[in-house]
Order: sequence, then C-alpha cells, then structure tokens
Amino acid sequence: MAGLRDIVSHHFAKSARPLLIACLCPLLFYVALAATAAASAEAPPRQSLIFEGPGGRTPLTQWVLRRDPANAGVRKGWARGRFSGTTVTVPNVVNPTPYSGRAGGRNYLGSVAWYRTSFTAPAAGRYALSFYSANYKAEVFVDGRRVGAHRGSYLPFSFQPTLAAGAHTIVVRVDWRFPQRQAEEGFHRTWFNWGGLDGEVDVRPLGPSELLAPTIQTTLGAGQALVKVGVQVRNYGRARTIVPEGSLAGPGRTIPLSFAPVALAPGANTTVTATATVREPALWSPAAPNLYTLELAVPGESSYSARVGLRQISWHGQELLLNGQRLHLHGATIQEDVPGHGDALTPADQDAIVAELKAIGANAVRAQHPLDPALLERLDAAGLLVWQGVGPVEGAGAWYSKTPRLEAEAEQQVRTTAAAAALHPSIFAWNLVDEIARNGRDQAEVRYVRDSTRWLHAHDPDRLVAVDVWGRDPPKQAGPLYSEVDAVAETDYTGWYEAPADRPAQLAARMRARLASMARTFPGKVLVISEFGAESNTLNRPGAPGSYAFQAALLKNHIQVYAADPGLSAMFVWVLRDYPLTPTFSGGSIHKVIKHLRLIEGLNQKGLYTYSGTAKPAAAAVAGLYNALPPG
Repeated sequence: MAGLRDIVSHHFAKSARPLLIACLCPLLFYVALAATAAASAEAPPRQSLIFEGPGGRTPLTQWVLRRDPANAGVRKGWARGRFSGTTVTVPNVVNPTPYSGRAGGRNYLGSVAWYRTSFTAPAAGRYALSFYSANYKAEVFVDGRRVGAHRGSYLPFSFQPTLAAGAHTIVVRVDWRFPQRQAEEGFHRTWFNWGGLDGEVDVRPLGPSELLAPTIQTTLGAGQALVKVGVQVRNYGRARTIVPEGSLAGPGRTIPLSFAPVALAPGANTTVTATATVREPALWSPAAPNLYTLELAVPGESSYSARVGLRQISWHGQELLLNGQRLHLHGATIQEDVPGHGDALTPADQDAIVAELKAIGANAVRAQHPLDPALLERLDAAGLLVWQGVGPVEGAGAWYSKTPRLEAEAEQQVRTTAAAAALHPSIFAWNLVDEIARNGRDQAEVRYVRDSTRWLHAHDPDRLVAVDVWGRDPPKQAGPLYSEVDAVAETDYTGWYEAPADRPAQLAARMRARLASMARTFPGKVLVISEFGAESNTLNRPGAPGSYAFQAALLKNHIQVYAADPGLSAMFVWVLRDYPLTPTFSGGSIHKVIKHLRLIEGLNQKGLYTYSGTAKPAAAAVAGLYNALPPG
C-alpha cells in the first residue's frame, strides 16, 4: 500500500532554494499588486527567475485568479478587471488536481479562467508585456483595452502597449477547453491538459532601441575559439546610426565584442554580428559545463544579458562530436509536470528534475515540447545536453497540420522556439516531429520537415536537425522526408509492446536487429533511440510484467545492447517520472499483449520515479549502467 501511496500522492512541500541571479540593471518601476484575497504562502520573487533576457524586466508574479467555467466573464465585463478571486503566484496552473476518475475527466476537458494584476509605469511610453507560456488560448487586456491574443502553449509571446504614467491593470483570459480541437489545430498533447499562465510574465519599458534574438556560434582552433555573436537591432527613434556594444566575460577575463555602426530608419531593424577570438577558452561540456556571461547593449537605451557556453557541436556520418570528441549520450525524457503544480514548475521543482537526471547518471535529456527557459538554464549549468522537441507533437503516426495555414503555423512554432532558445549551450538537436510513421503521413508533413530543416540549417548551422520515427512502423527505405535531416531517432519498446514474453537473449537479438535495420535505412545519419521502457508499480506480482523488477531488468537489457553498438549516439529512457495523461489512460495497447496487467488509471507509469518523486528500483539499475559509460 505504501508503494501505491507513493505513486498517487501529491508532491510534498519543498523549500525553494535561493537563486543567486545578478540584477541586470536598476528596476525602473515596481509592481503594485492587487489584493482581494489572502496573501500567498510564498513571497513572490522580486526579479525574474530567468537570467537571460532584456534589461529592465520586472516579473508580474502575484495575480488574482477567477475561474469562469460558464464562460460568462466576457459578458460581465471582466476584461476591465472588475472581478474578485483568489491570489495566486504565476507561473500557475488553474486546477492541478484531479487528473483521474470522473473529476479528472472533467478537469482534462478544460475550462476558462481570468487573471488580473496591476503595475505602475513610472513614465509615459511604450512597454513590452511578455509571456513565456499560456495554455491554451490567451487574450490580454490592459486597462480594459484588448492588446492582443495568442494560441498555443510553451511558446513565448509579447505585446507592446503605449501607456501613460501611473497605475495600470492587466487582465488575461485563458481558455484551455476542447483538447481534441487543440490537437486538430496543431497542438496535440501527450500529457494532461493543464490550463493557465504556466510561464513567467514580465513587463519592461521600451527605449529608443531594442536588442532581440541574439545568437552565438563557436568554431574551435588550436588553443582558441572563434566566437561569432549576432543580435537584431530595432530602432524606435528617428533615423540615425546605432552602435551596439558587447562583451563576453569568463573566468578571470572579459573579451570585448565590437559591432559595426548600423544606420536605421524609424521602425527598421537589422542583424549585426561581431567576432572575437578567445584564447585558451573554458569550453562547455558535460564534464565541465563552463559558462560565460554575454552582455549586449545600446548604451543608455537597451541591453540584453545571458549565460552562454563556448562549445562546438559537429557530426560526420553517424558520429556526433562535441569539441572534437565523440559523444555517446544517455539519459531520459522529461515532462514538465509535478503534483500540485502541473506544468507550472517552481524553482524547487526544476532543481528536483535536474537532481534526478544526475542521480541516474544521465549526461543528456530529451523533451517533446519547448522547455521553460529557467529549466534550460539549469540544464546548461548542470552540463546536460538537450534533445529539444520543437513544432507540433504528433504521437504514433498522427499528423494534424494538413492545411496550408496549419502547416505555416507549425513552421512558425519551430522558428519561435529556435530563436528563443538559441543561446543555450545544452541544446544539441532540434527534433521536428515525434513518432513519424514510415515516410510521413502526407505531403504536408514532408514539406514541413524539409522546409523547417532548411530554415534551421540556414539560421542555426551548429545544431542537428532531427526527426523521431515510430519504431512500430519505420520505413524500409527512407523517403524525401529524411533527405536533409541530420539525425533520426526511433522508439523501441521491445519487451513491452513487442514480445514481452521473450527471454532476455531473444529480446537482445530483436534490439540488435532493429539497430542494424536503422543503420541500413538511414546511412550517414546520427542515430538515436528516443524511447524505451515499461510501466511499473506495486500492483503487479514481483517479477511479472508491470512490476518494478520487470521494468528494471528490461531497461538493463536495452542499455547493455545500445551501449555495445558503436553506431548509436544517444539513448533516452521513457520516462524520468510518472505523469498524468488522459484520465482514462490505462496503458493503451499493452493490455492486448499482456493479460491481467494492473495499472493506475490516468498515469503513465513508465517513470524511473513515481509521480511524487520516489525512486523506483529501475532508477538505481539505470544509474549503475549509465555511470559505467563514458561521461560524454
């Protein structure tokens, strides 16, 4: 019974660790928070939990939340902020429980809610109001005036209202109803349909110029690194010449970055670049995740700061290289989901994910959707390489983005994510699709992959572009969809969905045959196993399928086979932690091949840890094998 409690219990309270984040510049305004309910248990942060970004940001953390299940708020005029509610801290999920049973089913179908906060603008002018994620649809109002809307979760968006000096009220209406419609609009979810402002929100004044979308590329030579930094400069003032400045600060030294002056008309923008030679650089790698501080500025007008790593990703045929050394990556897929918070993770939640990855000996991690930038910063600092999913998440051969509009939006998802996360040294691959069947569902999917690959190669040549194949239905011959990608991953559920009754030696032979088939079908591509694993809990007989012992033994078999294949570059256990899926989920097709299997409805239980964060025996089994592998 204790094991069952571990699986379904809520996350125990954790004290947030102090975050040592240097203030980029003095705060230009303060947040005047609305208070119509009891104060929250934790004091909201006074500065952003995300280091990277423009200077002058103030996080809007404390909001009043009002649920609107009848969708009556528009008619009642709530856009003007005239509603009472409960004080919450953003990021926030409106209703992080329940996730199973009838109540979980109603919760999964989604609802509508309104958020309200206020801030004081110290001077009249234009302000940037930025959101890191909202699920699923968000409408934003300032002082009762609609300033914009956005659709899609885990994607940053912003608006630029012009405001008078003084207090202002911000209202956000969030609508996460109709999950099936979300899928049809290109936002299929393979996890629970949490709703709310699940990313940070901040506001900052805009000066005469703005610095956007910085990039960094590193080329290594003998004892030195040639570093190329790019940034988009936007002019909000009169026609003039703007001269950006920059620096790269590392251990014991600061390297200046010299940008050429750029002449810009009012409202115009362009990208400028600077190159610098760093001698004896402190390179970033899993073994030594060294970071430099990048500072960019138009003096007196705008600035941008980030922590970056100097490292060079390259590949030759099947070989994946980091700083000229062969990479062999091993880790697990993560879901941004914890009990009581859903996907609105706290700093302590993000620390726990990193700690669990380190505990299993991982040097890499896979994510199906764009990760929160604060979590990416933690992965940078921990030296964990990231296989980052971008674009639509389409499971088991599904592809919904079939119309020209949806296809264009899918490509825009890729570009938005890649631009937002370009500076993170941990990201080594952009994965465009999950679980492609054969050579793609239709020409729209093929076009999306090829067009997105070309864009990424042009704008970010230092990272792999990848696709993930549904291992149950791989192609026998690779079609045009795969012609330009650099890496191909396959799922491999040998021993679970496929042949669960086979002996270990038979399973190992099946896995080796799959790897050989991948190498024949995708010659010259970097090869990855993106998913392998099995459900486990304490409800099944020890040693039987579904038990902890069965899961641990099967994972050990997979890892031993993969580690022995010199042509494989990475393997990822599915999944680090159990997590809620659809409330009626009970294992899917596994019941057709394993009779009498007992699973907990509503949870994917393939985790190395339970949903509450308790390690299963498989965690130690994986750690023993991963820690014996080369560190990079």
